[in-house]
Amino acid sequence: MFKFLTPKSIKPPFARYSHGVEVPAGKRLVLCSGQVAITAEDEIPEDAGAQAELCFRNIAAVLGEAGLGLPDIVRINAYVTDRAHLPPYMEVRDRLFSSPAPASTLMIVSGFARPEFKVEVEAIAAG
Repeated sequence: MFKFLTPKSIKPPFARYSHGVEVPAGKRLVLCSGQVAITAEDEIPEDAGAQAELCFRNIAAVLGEAGLGLPDIVRINAYVTDRAHLPPYMEVRDRLFSSPAPASTLMIVSGFARPEFKVEVEAIAAG
């Protein structure tokens, strides 16, 4: 379905992600806004790993509205507020996405709209 692009002429990915993903003609694209770790009841987990889980659960809900799911994700942009949050985020991402994995960028940022948030994830899916 997707063509995962990892050219031999450049350094392999540092973690479980692909340098690029080609989406074949005729597929629909769904672009998910950044999702933070908040439930419908306004609960926010303290732990960065739990926040990452909830971010991906929220993305799955958005994709579900379009008849897609996490396996349809071709691109992830993730943001964490501290280098210490990288390992818990990556553990969740690596568990949810097998190889070959989506194209991905992970950045450390100074903060989000609310200080309780440690992780935000946005995604592009195709199906």
